[in-house]
Amino acid sequence: MLTLYIINTCDTCRKARKALEERGIAFNTHDLRKDGLSADLLAHILNRVPLEDAVNKRSKTWRDLSQEEKVTFDAAPQPLLIKYPTLLKRPLLEVDDKTMLVGYRDGDYDTLNG
Repeated sequence: MLTLYIINTCDTCRKARKALEERGIAFNTHDLRKDGLSADLLAHILNRVPLEDAVNKRSKTWRDLSQEEKVTFDAAPQPLLIKYPTLLKRPLLEVDDKTMLVGYRDGDYDTLNG
């Protein structure tokens, strides 16, 4: 079964969830803010998505980081990602043991089977 990693209040995540539901595709959700982002889950995600593809450096969360935190992030990103899971691009859709789709645009899930 697919897993959709989301922030429940995110409009793009809502669109992704709706697209899966419209296609009749079964999936589990994990709200990164409500359910949390553990070190193990972060490692799991980063084993499928390169760090530079997973982090949203255009987000409000990134802009609100102090300069010191941004420097720390460059040296050791995991603690800040766990503290601020909204730094991750979302939604993240885990398709299989190796594949995770980052973000959502209309048509992204057209090739998935229900």
